[in-house]
Amino acid sequence: MKQTVRVAGGQGFWGDLLTAPVDQVRKGPIDYLMLDYLAEVTMSILQKQRSRNPEAGYARDFVELMREILPDCVEKNIKVLSNAGGVNVTGCAEAIANVARELGLQGKVKIGVVTGDDVLDRLDQFIADGVEINSMDDGTPLSAIRDKVQSANVYLGAEALVEALGKGANIIVGGRLTDTGLTLAPLMHEFGWSFDDWDKVSAGTIAGHIIECGAQSSGGNCQYDWQNIPDMANIGFPIVEASPNGEFIVTKHSGTGGRVNIQSVKEQLLYEMGDPHEYITPDVVADFASINLEPAGENRVRVHGITGHPKTDFYKVSIAYTGGYKAVGTLVYSWPDAYEKAQAADKILRERLKNLGLEFEVILTEYVGVNATHGHLAMAGPGRGRLEGTARRLRSGF
Repeated sequence: MKQTVRVAGGQGFWGDLLTAPVDQVRKGPIDYLMLDYLAEVTMSILQKQRSRNPEAGYARDFVELMREILPDCVEKNIKVLSNAGGVNVTGCAEAIANVARELGLQGKVKIGVVTGDDVLDRLDQFIADGVEINSMDDGTPLSAIRDKVQSANVYLGAEALVEALGKGANIIVGGRLTDTGLTLAPLMHEFGWSFDDWDKVSAGTIAGHIIECGAQSSGGNCQYDWQNIPDMANIGFPIVEASPNGEFIVTKHSGTGGRVNIQSVKEQLLYEMGDPHEYITPDVVADFASINLEPAGENRVRVHGITGHPKTDFYKVSIAYTGGYKAVGTLVYSWPDAYEKAQAADKILRERLKNLGLEFEVILTEYVGVNATHGHLAMAGPGRGRLEGTARRLRSGF
């Protein structure tokens, strides 16, 4: 058994810093690279893409990234876990396999595919069987919005990932795998943790939570002393160095920008936090109130003492549905009296919409900054180029 396993966070969302996973692989030692591409809205975007093109529906950035780093990963025995498969996991895995062949790495890359999260085609059967799927916000039943649903995906945890690692996969692609499970699974696989060792599973889950959002825990979202965090343009993404007993160090590669300290880790721990005693995942109910943090050297924070509780009997489902439309328009007014002109235009447009008999759920007007049109000339001197613009956001009712 390894005494230390290093899991690096390389992607916090689809569209995150493209060089970050490359740096994680090349700027220091790691054992695993976890890549989280999926926000809730991303699933609906990918589903729309696939409805137009059956071969789409996954994060294509991931394929080009693997073209860049796959030789490094094979050479250094770095395993990659990702939910980049979106709503077309098989298509994504096939694209990676094609890349491996193009690079002459066939036989050296074993791709694990995790499916089963996409339940869009099963919703009607769930309703017929009396399975309750209600909004976590207001309790609205699925049946009330069923005809508008665009995507439906169950959050899957670490179990299938651990199985894939046990079968020798060194690249794993899935759909709506949880952010935390992508980090937890390598630790369970390497250390042989039991799925009902709730304290250790909770520790691995919290480790995943800390590094799931790109550079947020390494200074990118830290409000404390943010003006003095060094070299943010070259910020290093976070890494956890985990031990078999469930303790771990949060750090980053040396020579990279940003900062890892107790403040940066604390702020990430609070991200998307509800009841700190009940952070619910498919694998465990983690107790964030049990976390202990202490400095462990420059850009190193020790995390220990974590406890957890048995997982729930249910899965969470992310369902996206069509709720209306939004239209955005911009009108620009320059000095003199730019702000007053923009206010007058807003009043005129609202009256015109009313005269047309159009009804909107929300009408929002924003007045945008001093250099929105003339750039650097706007700041040339008093009375020269100062302006205000107006932006309108309109959305129809349901």
